[in-house]
Amino acid sequence: MYRPNLMFFVLYFSLECICLSQSDIYSLNYIYTALSKPLELPGIHEFTAMGLMNDKQIDYYDSVAKKKIPKQDWMREKLPADYWDKGTQSRKSKEQWFKVNVDILMKRMRHNNTDVHILQWKHGCEIDQQSDGTLKFIKGTDQYSYDGDDFLAFDDANMQWVAPVVQAQPTKRKWDGVQILNQYTKGYLEKECVDWLSKFMKYEDKEFNRADSPPRVYEFAKKAKTAGHVRLTCMATGFYPKDVIMQIKKNGVPLTERDGVHSTGVLPNDDDTYQIRMSVQIPEADKETYECYVDHRTLKKPIVVKWDGECCDCSSGTAVVIGAVIAIIVVLILISVVLFVLHKSGTIVIPGLKTTAKYDESRTSSDSDQGSQNAGSSGRGSEEDVKKSMLPQESV
Repeated sequence: MYRPNLMFFVLYFSLECICLSQSDIYSLNYIYTALSKPLELPGIHEFTAMGLMNDKQIDYYDSVAKKKIPKQDWMREKLPADYWDKGTQSRKSKEQWFKVNVDILMKRMRHNNTDVHILQWKHGCEIDQQSDGTLKFIKGTDQYSYDGDDFLAFDDANMQWVAPVVQAQPTKRKWDGVQILNQYTKGYLEKECVDWLSKFMKYEDKEFNRADSPPRVYEFAKKAKTAGHVRLTCMATGFYPKDVIMQIKKNGVPLTERDGVHSTGVLPNDDDTYQIRMSVQIPEADKETYECYVDHRTLKKPIVVKWDGECCDCSSGTAVVIGAVIAIIVVLILISVVLFVLHKSGTIVIPGLKTTAKYDESRTSSDSDQGSQNAGSSGRGSEEDVKKSMLPQESV
């Protein structure tokens, strides 16, 4: 049976989500992630939900805290208490809905609960701010993934669902059979989402135009799985903006993927800065000169850190100071992945899989986060809360 690589998917999806928009492009997206069973990993929850504006987290919910909370000061200051109360109730409703539907989808895929399976829903909009200040709709996104593969997506132009796999065909037929709901989805993506994005842009009052921050660079080696080898890692963290150049050099020559170099890509930290790691496996006895090269627009000249030839865990005599640094780095990486996955970092559940009779499988905008009323007065949020039924109970 196929066993999904959870960390690969988390990183893959995260990278997809954090591509920064151009200066005049703005986006608002919501990502819901559900796991088929709990994992004994700190910060990884069965269900998580997060809002992203311009690829920065603005709100968050998980199945442990069970509370929708703001992740930006302007969200906390501008939106009333009942916005968060109603948003919390909406998230709780989705959590139950995802829990049932991920089970149904596993049955449809003929998967059991031996492995962890991930269901994810992402929806939102992207706009372009014109020179005269007006906002132009660019595109809307409403898509589902299962174990990292595309499952179902809404074609906004033709107002219908696209099913790239056979298992999604029943859902496509069911949802396309109720055109008023497809009209609602189109209306949300093109109008309501844009309205909320415009409102949030005013609320944050250019807060995202934060000061630039230079990277902190570390280079270290740990014992590799291959006997007699170590994995040399270069890490840069705490930098803003996102664009950065990183290379691992051997005797002054940059190593590439052909040399076995692996990169995580640029990932977000919890403080709105970014991090990136590159690593390569080399012989433990290699006496060549290895350097970590990092360049960023905040630097007058690139940072170059030479590897001292030491391995952190290759012998019992490892220095305490080095061990402490590595521990801090690991914690930073774990926090970043967890926060972005919710995942993070993991990820996937499908809003609207029809399950049992006690769940309303019709797609209705009954949840408290949905609505186009003014947030300041109604407390209703910006995400689509239309409930969708993926599969009739009798078909399971």
